[in-house]
Formats: sequence, C-alpha cells, structure tokens
Amino acid sequence: MADRLNGTRILILETREEAQFSRLLAEQGAEVVQCPMFTIQDAPDPAPVDAWIRRAIDKPFDDLVLMTGEGLRRIMKLARARGLDQALVAALAGSRKFIRGPKPGKALRELGLEPQQTTEKPITEGVIEMLGKVDLRGHRIGLQLYPDKDHSALTGALAAQGADVDAVLPYAYDASAADASIVTAIDEMAAGRIDSIALTNLGQVRRLIEAAKAHGSEAKLRAGFERTLIASVGPAVSGELAAHGLRADISPADEAYFMRPLISAMATALAERKPATTR
Repeated sequence: MADRLNGTRILILETREEAQFSRLLAEQGAEVVQCPMFTIQDAPDPAPVDAWIRRAIDKPFDDLVLMTGEGLRRIMKLARARGLDQALVAALAGSRKFIRGPKPGKALRELGLEPQQTTEKPITEGVIEMLGKVDLRGHRIGLQLYPDKDHSALTGALAAQGADVDAVLPYAYDASAADASIVTAIDEMAAGRIDSIALTNLGQVRRLIEAAKAHGSEAKLRAGFERTLIASVGPAVSGELAAHGLRADISPADEAYFMRPLISAMATALAERKPATTR
C-alpha cells in the first residue's frame, strides 16, 4: 500500500520534537533509526533571558515574534523558576503574536494563547515577508531567536520598518556529544542499510556535513546520499541541500510543509522503489 512504510528503514536526525515524527513513522510500519544531532540546553547565561522576561512583564510588547516552539518553552521554564510565569503569560496575551510555522503555535496553545498570524513559508524569509505587510512603526517587538543562525536580515528588516526590536536567545545547542552517532549513521547510509533519510530542518544538513568533514567521512556521506532517498520537509531544507550540491528526492505535496504530508510523500516514493537496504 502506498500509505504504508512496512519493511523500510528510515533515518531521522533528532533535534526538536522528533519524538512525534518517530512515532508517526513507526505507526506507518517503518523501522526508525534515530540519530541525535545535538542536545538542547538552556542559555549558558540566563541573565539576558531573565531580563527580557522582566521587560516583557513590566512593559508588554506590542508584538511578539516566535521563531521556534522550543524557544517559548525555554523562556517559560525560566519564568516558572523565577515565579514569573503567570505574569508573563498575562503580558503576552495582549501582544499580537506572529509565528514561524506550526511548532510555535503549539507552544502558545499550551499556555492558552493563540497566534494572530502564521507565515505561509516557515523560513526566515517568510517571516520577513509576513511582517513586511504589517505597520510596525513605533512598535516594541519581542523577538525570540534560535541558535546557529545569522538573524541580521530579520532584525534589520524590522528596524527598517521603524520597530524597536528586543531580541532574546533562550537556548543553545551542544553538538560535541553527538558526533559518534552521526558517523555511525553515515556508515549505515553508505552501506545501503537505510532506505530514506528524513530532513526536517536545514540545521540537520549542516550538522551532517560538518561532522563528516571533522571525521574524514565526506566521501562516505556523499556515497550514502547517492544510495538513499532524501526526504525534505520544505524549501529551506531543499535549498540547503542544493547549496551543497545535493538533491531532495521527496517533498510534501501541495506545499504542505509538515510531518504528516512528508510521511505520506515518503510512503508513495518508497512504494515505487523496492527497499534496497541490506540487513
């Protein structure tokens, strides 16, 4: 059946909220091979995050821009530790909330809040385009960022619209502990023991390539990609692949850049290709 993944081995690179992705794949009959990319940690210095929380409470933002669900959850974790969580939720309730994709929306709903607008393109450029249609002159904007990304295009665009941007980076990545697992995953792909690799954010592509370079496995990684169907959740991931001379074999239909449509597209593609893995 085209909607089943029985008999396939799917490699997923664990970052944020990948437990749900793994469960959905397993429900479709796939053997899921999980590879941690990095661990997520609280910001090494909580003081700037604490100060941002207090500013948000003392003088609520006109607008709140959330780039990730993880970011909001980390902010709320610190707010709870300071006994400020209820005050922060009350302050954020009055702000217009703009989000990048569905994950920040889920995190907001956990607090009983709703986003006012979600970008149609869950990438930074989509956020810039969405906010470019809104009058932000004189507005105080709370902006939650995420690690390993140059956010100057976004902050510059908001400043150019006359906004006063108050940014916060509430968490960090620690990649060092994951390198051994990444090298093992590369070996599995190169040996033909993986049917498809599912990529859900562009940072995963960068981490694979960085780890391969660090451990002399670049040739193996390229060989593995040649033997493995590459599934990309959306244009940001596909663009990052292309930047490294790689291709996306599978992507969701109808520009539905979410997990379930990606899994459906993977099932269809893999049904047309006899699993090539050697157990």
